[in-house]
Amino acid sequence: MLLYQYKLIKHMKNIICINKKAALEFSELSKFFKIIGEDKRLKIICLLKTGERCVCEIYENLELSQNLVSSHLRVLKDFNLIKFRQEKQKNYYSINKKTFKKYNLLSNKFFQSYEK
Repeated sequence: MLLYQYKLIKHMKNIICINKKAALEFSELSKFFKIIGEDKRLKIICLLKTGERCVCEIYENLELSQNLVSSHLRVLKDFNLIKFRQEKQKNYYSINKKTFKKYNLLSNKFFQSYEK
């Protein structure tokens, strides 16, 4: 479904760009799909969906190097998709539900407008 939504949005770019507000929303949504469309980032998001995790738990569960996990976490954090907190020498990450709700509403708005 995610790949379908991404392709549909990409195809409708010219239609949406007529309205400046819609164009800005499209741009944000396009970046969102690009970020979560990467396999490893999507796996990290799925893992964090079950609750807060430290970096060591993430790379162990996904069988990825710590450097690679940290790189993907940085992208997710920079886009505000995950939250970060530090406790002693460990870094913990969790889903930013507010941001996911925003993009869920935004994508629903786009797709519902084409059902009419």
